[in-house]
Amino acid sequence: MPLPIINSVASWILKKRIHQIELFQKYPNEVQEELLLNLLRSAENTTVGKNYEFESIRSYDTFAERLPVATYEDLEPMIEQTRKGEQNIFWNTPIKWFAKSSGTTNAKSKFIPVSSESLENCHYKAAKDLLCLYLNNNEDSQLFTGKSLRLGGSKQLYEDNNSFFGDLSAILIENMPMWAEFSSTPSNRVSLMSDWEVKLKAIVSETRLENVTSFAGVPSWMLVLLNKVLEETGRDALTDIWPNAEVYFHGGVSFDPYREQYKKIIPKSDFQYYEIYNASEGFFAIQDLNHSNDLLLMLDYGIFYEFIPMETYGTPEQKVIRLSEVELDKNYALIITTNSGLWRYQIGDTIRFTSLKPYRIRVTGRTKHHINVFGEELIIENSDNAIAKACSITRTEVIDYTVAPVFMQGKEKGAHEWIIEFRKQPDDMALFNKVLDETLQSLNSDYEAKRYNNMTLNAPVVNIARENLFYDWLKYHDKLGGQHKIPRLSNERHYVEQLKQL
Repeated sequence: MPLPIINSVASWILKKRIHQIELFQKYPNEVQEELLLNLLRSAENTTVGKNYEFESIRSYDTFAERLPVATYEDLEPMIEQTRKGEQNIFWNTPIKWFAKSSGTTNAKSKFIPVSSESLENCHYKAAKDLLCLYLNNNEDSQLFTGKSLRLGGSKQLYEDNNSFFGDLSAILIENMPMWAEFSSTPSNRVSLMSDWEVKLKAIVSETRLENVTSFAGVPSWMLVLLNKVLEETGRDALTDIWPNAEVYFHGGVSFDPYREQYKKIIPKSDFQYYEIYNASEGFFAIQDLNHSNDLLLMLDYGIFYEFIPMETYGTPEQKVIRLSEVELDKNYALIITTNSGLWRYQIGDTIRFTSLKPYRIRVTGRTKHHINVFGEELIIENSDNAIAKACSITRTEVIDYTVAPVFMQGKEKGAHEWIIEFRKQPDDMALFNKVLDETLQSLNSDYEAKRYNNMTLNAPVVNIARENLFYDWLKYHDKLGGQHKIPRLSNERHYVEQLKQL
């Protein structure tokens, strides 16, 4: 079948889903309530279902009263039982896949259960929806006349007691539908290579002659790959290599600090950028409009959502609310109940709502990755936006950064210490620091109050990192590739001190 016909047929099939997406936008709370009850019915004969008497739960209120909010540590014993071969503990169908995630706050690995329902009705369904929404907004797209250059994790799957664990991307590739494999590059063999540096060369070799029409991956690591492609080919722009490239689907870290660098290597005025929000635990939201920073919360993927307002998070007054109770522009910790048997699971992310009809969100950071040593309540969204503005004004480019508090000593006031690795350094570092500080103050009134007349906080201390500092840290800790990263904000000096010693 000729490629233009394949493109037209694929577009027609994918866009048939639009009606269902419009339906959950119109009746969001009803869809979520029904989904919760279906999850409870599915798992009522599991160990967890019997312990909490799922059979008698007929409303959200009863569900919220009966089940506690859980962390990974709370669920770990049951997950370990399942990894050893026991089934029907927290989900009613066999679970043999576990997405291994070391997280970023400690070295202990997490093994997130991935059921067959989650693979089909969440992760793969989301992949199709991403394409559906993009094609619906871009009628002239020629996406399926070429391939998507995907960049996932760098770990193969390992078997233990007839269960399999590895990066989520490896699990998805292992179970990938034929349509997805056909339309992707590099090959599964290269995608699953464990050695990042060997894998990088193999990807460049295998993809440079393909007709790539889209990219998919984490912005920081994808930028490394794309710059490697330019280096190997001696070209200045990716459009010289892949002239039909039209969209980049990205997630994992904020795109703002990297946006200008992508525009530089993809100098194409109609090139699109589409953001996604997914994790080992599930796929949550997709950008549904061109040129938008907002993500549509996907409500029919087998995930029931709850939220903790961050002003009460971790306090005796902590309150959990459902979707119908959220408000605009408030920061919430995300709680999920999923079709992999995670019940009221605290994922560790924070989000805020930018629209209630339909429900659209932005990811603002992590519950543990913020700085609030002096009452400044600095979150990752603040620091990413401030970095982006400072780079724009000073015409600089950033590879990575991390921030930690400088604690008060005696009469000396506190501060924030930044370590920033530049691809292109500022000509005027004082101006960069000034814009960074003033932007943070404009974005965050608590930070502004602590900085007023240096009342509590002195001006930021900004250190320029040596070349490849962050890469070397990740390599030392066996975290190259995938979604691995150093936390951008921390209430402790752990990461800053480690970087200073490298």
